[in-house]
Amino acid sequence: MKRFITEKLVEWKNQTNRKPLILRGARQVGKTWIVNDFGKNYFNGRVHVVNFEKRPDWHAIFELNFDVKRIVSELEVVLNTKIVTGEDLLFFDEIQSCPRAIMTLRYFYEDLPGQHIISAGSLLEFAFRDIPIPVGRIRFLNMFPLSFPEFLLATGKPGFAEIIMARPEKLSDTIHQSLLNELRQYFFVGGMPDCVEIFFRTGRMRDAFEIQLNLADTFRQDFSKYAPFADKRCLNIVFSSVAKSIGRQIKYSHLSPDFSIPTIKKAFELLRQAQVIRKIPAASPAGVPLEASASEKKFKSLMLDIGIMQQLCGLPVDAEMHQADLLAIHKGALAEQFVGQELVASSENDTLYYWSREEKSSTAEVDYIISGKGRIYPVEIKSGSAGRLRSLHLLLNTYPECPYGIVLSTAPYAKLPDQKLVFLPIYYAYQSGNDPGQFE
Repeated sequence: MKRFITEKLVEWKNQTNRKPLILRGARQVGKTWIVNDFGKNYFNGRVHVVNFEKRPDWHAIFELNFDVKRIVSELEVVLNTKIVTGEDLLFFDEIQSCPRAIMTLRYFYEDLPGQHIISAGSLLEFAFRDIPIPVGRIRFLNMFPLSFPEFLLATGKPGFAEIIMARPEKLSDTIHQSLLNELRQYFFVGGMPDCVEIFFRTGRMRDAFEIQLNLADTFRQDFSKYAPFADKRCLNIVFSSVAKSIGRQIKYSHLSPDFSIPTIKKAFELLRQAQVIRKIPAASPAGVPLEASASEKKFKSLMLDIGIMQQLCGLPVDAEMHQADLLAIHKGALAEQFVGQELVASSENDTLYYWSREEKSSTAEVDYIISGKGRIYPVEIKSGSAGRLRSLHLLLNTYPECPYGIVLSTAPYAKLPDQKLVFLPIYYAYQSGNDPGQFE
């Protein structure tokens, strides 16, 4: 599978002031695979893997002191190979299992800067609770499930992937409908690598569904590792409830009737830290950075993956999949999950916000707001005409500094300069997040 993150790894490899890299992400998004593939293709296969979960007996190498030359020397003994600084890649996998190894990374940067070293792990935030993070001496990079263009590449459709990664334009009806059909498949298969791989091999969505169920069970099994930070039963309920709440403002009391709000809030935050869910705060389009106006109390959420989401929601796939309007599936929740997932994956800082205004007489909400090159762009997911975009028009009138709004729908590409709107087919979601200012 070609993953776009490889380009960032190559950029990191070629930096003169290179820092040890920590690859973050939820379980099963492909972190281990991508590092090994990167080592194979860009280090002539000279990648040395230290898996701290499989070899807890190797933790002792990091306990004595932070002498990285000694550490490399002892790793050469247990790995039975020579590690050539400046030529080989050293890969610390499941590094959250050995907090001392995380602390050692700063000394690789200071005392052995020529060594290419990548670490990967899940639940890293739990390890960071007990150790100081070497800020300024390591680099973080987040990894996500396959985006829609990556899905097209992985399933043998490079021509389609090339189209939706290029500058948006009006396409023929044949190509437009074909891309919507491919997107319909992605809505249900999702972007978890194992699901995509088996769907490509067998062509059967049911095979992907079985893996999705197994992945959901894997995440639930991890809940025991969160103890004593949260109630395991509450974690399980919140995990499922968030999937059923996509597109709506989160109220903790609605996620579970059986637990107190502090208990539910703690469970939500732990799932967020594990990157199984994502918090999407409300923010003001008045100026950048959006983070400065982000609300702590008003927020929506996203699941890690659209395929996992539809499984947790228990969708009647036979009925939902054949709905004529792609955006109507599960009352539009799958479309909002998809767009949010694409915007997060394509963003440089992978943060996402939305706009919400509540007045006594009415409320207004725009699905997402994103920024690029110092400007802010609202993003709305709609199947209707421009005249029905009341909230989006209100935002653009209230904040005239926003150059235009982006409307993602199943309609063909179109620009309405007099209304400051750009209509994009929803399959361009990744590209719109990658360069939201391209229509100015």
